[in-house]
Amino acid sequence: MHIYMNRYLFIALFIASAFFSPAIALFTGIVFALFLKNPYQALSKKVSKYLLQVAVVGLGFGMNLHESLKAGGEGMLFTIVSVTGVMIIGYFIGRWLKIPLKLSYLISSGTAICGGSAIAAVAPVVNADENETSMSLAIIFTLNAIALFIFPPIGHWLELTQQQFGLWAAIAIHDTSSVVGAGAEYGAEALAVATTVKLTRALWIIPLSLVSLFFFSKSKSRGVSIPWFIFLFIGAMVMNTYIDIPAGILRFISGASHCFLSMTLLLIGATLSPAAIRKVGAKPVLEGVILWVVIALATLVVIL
Repeated sequence: MHIYMNRYLFIALFIASAFFSPAIALFTGIVFALFLKNPYQALSKKVSKYLLQVAVVGLGFGMNLHESLKAGGEGMLFTIVSVTGVMIIGYFIGRWLKIPLKLSYLISSGTAICGGSAIAAVAPVVNADENETSMSLAIIFTLNAIALFIFPPIGHWLELTQQQFGLWAAIAIHDTSSVVGAGAEYGAEALAVATTVKLTRALWIIPLSLVSLFFFSKSKSRGVSIPWFIFLFIGAMVMNTYIDIPAGILRFISGASHCFLSMTLLLIGATLSPAAIRKVGAKPVLEGVILWVVIALATLVVIL
């Protein structure tokens, strides 16, 4: 009976999360995972991956291509410097802390580009084992959860504009889901800037995977994962810019996308398990925190 009640409660929360704010949805998922048990652990990971992609593509219908290109162009230099800088700093921190090369590389990749998506793309290229992959994901996920809660209040405290906060969130927060969630919490313009710059940054998965293949050429590669949904997101922006879509349809798509985003964050939070937390050692966590603080402070200084 307890098992069935757990399932019914999880399904009810998943449906109800469509009406939660992104932060509340993530927090609810984390609490459920830690105090109860996600009855659909594997399914949650799979559904959250595709639901996030649908949400992001839907958000593209609320953005103007010309304004987005301007925002993305302004963030391009930050992206290039931050991605390159984090990978280099991460390498030396990993050597200093004597962290296994592949584990350190995955943490750096997740911090430099787009969190779990970058790790998922790079892990098979460098032939990382399950422990290295799960540990790096757990670290990045935990920092993502913290960022989603603390970045909007810090942005208000520093009186950042919508443009400034969107750029800061896109560079300093790892995962696309948390970037979009933090942007949505801060405001519509911040959401547009954060999503555009973040997805521009996410395109670096492709060159990073190729570079990884070169440096880890002795490993057996299982292929490179390309985030194809980014091109659908761009297509949605193009349609919204050049096609006269009825306002009612655009409002529906926007509302549905925000609902899907909150539902995604609940699922992501619900995949965190005590076992995954116990697997994370102190040194890899320290590397993740150092890299996160460095990129967050450096980006904030440049923006201000």
